[in-house]
Amino acid sequence: MYGIIDCDNCYVSCERVFRPDLEGKVVVVLSNNDGCVVARSNEAKALGIKEGTPYYQLAQQFPNQKIAVFSSNYELYGELTARVVSIISKEAPAFFRYSIDECFVYLDGMEDVNLQKWGEHLYERVKREVGMPVSIGLAPNKTLAKIASRLAKKFSVYRHCCIIDNDENRIAALKWLPIEDVWGIGRRYAAKLQALGCKTAFDFAAHHKDWVRATFNNINIVRTWQELNGEDCVPNEELAKKKSICTSRSFNGMVSDFATLRTHVSNYASKCAEKLRKQSTVASIIGVFVNTNAFREDLAQYWNYQETRLITPSNSTIPIVQAAIEVLKSIFKEGYQYKKAGVIVMGISPKSPIQQDLFDINAEQIEKYRRLDAVVDRINRLNGSETIVIGAQQYTQKNGKGKADVFANAIKHDFKSKNPTTRWSDIIRLK
Repeated sequence: MYGIIDCDNCYVSCERVFRPDLEGKVVVVLSNNDGCVVARSNEAKALGIKEGTPYYQLAQQFPNQKIAVFSSNYELYGELTARVVSIISKEAPAFFRYSIDECFVYLDGMEDVNLQKWGEHLYERVKREVGMPVSIGLAPNKTLAKIASRLAKKFSVYRHCCIIDNDENRIAALKWLPIEDVWGIGRRYAAKLQALGCKTAFDFAAHHKDWVRATFNNINIVRTWQELNGEDCVPNEELAKKKSICTSRSFNGMVSDFATLRTHVSNYASKCAEKLRKQSTVASIIGVFVNTNAFREDLAQYWNYQETRLITPSNSTIPIVQAAIEVLKSIFKEGYQYKKAGVIVMGISPKSPIQQDLFDINAEQIEKYRRLDAVVDRINRLNGSETIVIGAQQYTQKNGKGKADVFANAIKHDFKSKNPTTRWSDIIRLK
């Protein structure tokens, strides 16, 4: 059996951990630069607030309605969800984290355990020790487990844990689930399936496997069909490690100068390196893209992407940032107002063993990078994200006296909450 533990309305739930007064209230969390709604409480959903609603439209669409608004606080969300994963690691025989708010578990060896009571106990422990509500889905494969978690979240009768363990439950679940909500079915394929008469997961699963192969010619769609029919065929290793990592942001305003653009790209490259280290992998290809604002038809438009290959695969911040800056130099053009940039790392493989090139930097330099990254990661973990960064990551702006001031973040977050679990300056003070 597989299971998936999904944090309910994750970002909103994280904000409520230290704001219990928001329980039962309308709460939304905004995207980077406070652009649009990316997370909603159940009360916000019931009110009619849609995901993707621009922040400035909230007051227009919901006048006289009190809405608690928060900027994205990924440091807080990462810390609290890590605590959830820590509890899961103690309760399940094996697990891997699938996303910031989801974690798969393998329940091998638990045949004699009452899984319903196990799930209810896990929910209660997470709620008690972290303050986060979760939904738990258990099934013979990952796709059905995802469906079970949706049922657990939707219907209180399951007591936060739904199990699909027989054909009767499986068929009932498939008939309930719209095809566009099936894990592994993207928007494009969902539209095609709907056009072919597949409105629910059951409609799709009822087709013959040969029809699925002939219609889509896509191994992932075939695997999804197999899993909906009860087989276990989505490889674990394809989910446990990401094949590529992308960090990108839209800017708070427009950027026209290379120096500011370089700082943004340096920060994105640093984040990619940090993510590589967290999953114990290295990357051999570093890509960078930039683009202007396609909605500003009055401005000249430009988009470009290029990549470079590292001689020796790495997850160290300095060589990855250096490579990203070199790529940026080759695609940057004067005279454009840039709105977004991003860094993509690919060619990802396990960090050990690494095949070194004869002409690359020596083993001593690689070891220095490794030790430096370990120290910086530890300091940032103890004192808060970006307590220490490399020089290329520091944004500068002119102060009132005409001098340059360094500031830590160029992302707009006017409604950002504090980080009482990761920053001493934000620690809760009791009366």
